[in-house]
Amino acid sequence: MRPEALLGTADLPDALRALLKRVSRSFYLSLAILPVSLRRPISLAYLLARTADTITDTRILPRTDRLRYLDAFRAELDSSSPPRLAEIGGALGVPQRLPVERELLACLPECFRLFRALPEGDYARIRTLLLALIQGMREDLRTFPGESQENLVALESQADLERYTYYAAGCVGEFWTDMTMAHRPGLLHWDAAAMRRRGICFGQGLQMTNVLRDLAHDCRIGRCYLPRQDLHALGLSVNDLLDPLTLERLQPLLRELLRLSLGYYAEGWRYLLAIPPKEIRLRLACAWPLFIGLRTLEVVQRSHNLLDPHITVKISRSAVYAIMARSTLLVFSDGALERYYRVLRNRIRTPIDV
Repeated sequence: MRPEALLGTADLPDALRALLKRVSRSFYLSLAILPVSLRRPISLAYLLARTADTITDTRILPRTDRLRYLDAFRAELDSSSPPRLAEIGGALGVPQRLPVERELLACLPECFRLFRALPEGDYARIRTLLLALIQGMREDLRTFPGESQENLVALESQADLERYTYYAAGCVGEFWTDMTMAHRPGLLHWDAAAMRRRGICFGQGLQMTNVLRDLAHDCRIGRCYLPRQDLHALGLSVNDLLDPLTLERLQPLLRELLRLSLGYYAEGWRYLLAIPPKEIRLRLACAWPLFIGLRTLEVVQRSHNLLDPHITVKISRSAVYAIMARSTLLVFSDGALERYYRVLRNRIRTPIDV
């Protein structure tokens, strides 16, 4: 069976579903393959989170304004009416460079209407997720005061990096676990606390891959997620990362962060194996980002241009489709999936295996 044949559409109104596909990029694959009972609330959660992210990233507006609009967005999570949604959309819609982001902001009242109509449990879980994501966005805006390489700032420590990856994606793994346990009777046997921890690590592994992949680009907009303390231990300053020739001196820290990422992925793999084989759609929704993330991490590790902002570090679309096709064929078998996971994992060279 072709993986595309499994992708569902009965989730959101047509306009929002089309918008979701345009703004969610590769994550749309996981959203579309989800069981019907999960597809609508998780897709809606994504649209709301993506809107908050758009508020955070509207760099043409001063940070004080973006923080104010994030506060207004957060206030709506407890409101029974949308008195400020039009204000948010009107103020932020015009500066958007991409039409899809203007459209996303214009759809905010409809997204909130659907959000408030959800069953109480789904509403509460999505609200908890959004509050965590907004907390991380606010911290990001306060940590990085500039918008260019002239104002480049690094996180201070690995504890700060761990905190960042939790608020950026680890909390999503926690939310995903709570949602799937609430909607899929086949997961009633799960140890909820253990699976939440694994879900957090799964999300952190995916975000660490983004941190490493996007290192050069982030530095050009004033953000370095590599800890300053670790750079200092190598005799480097954050501004040294603006020189692509610094890559060789940076390798010890990159190897350490690679090992950290692979540890997160190992927990993500245990998470995937805990999903019963009969939960085909849920398995694939987790397998695709896991395997695509590992392949991306391999490209990151092999790149000689990781600090060059003119080079895009990513896997090809054909590689993504190949991963989807192969994992769809293997999804019924723990053994076959594990062999594939080991193949992808072992293509990443590390001095100390995870």
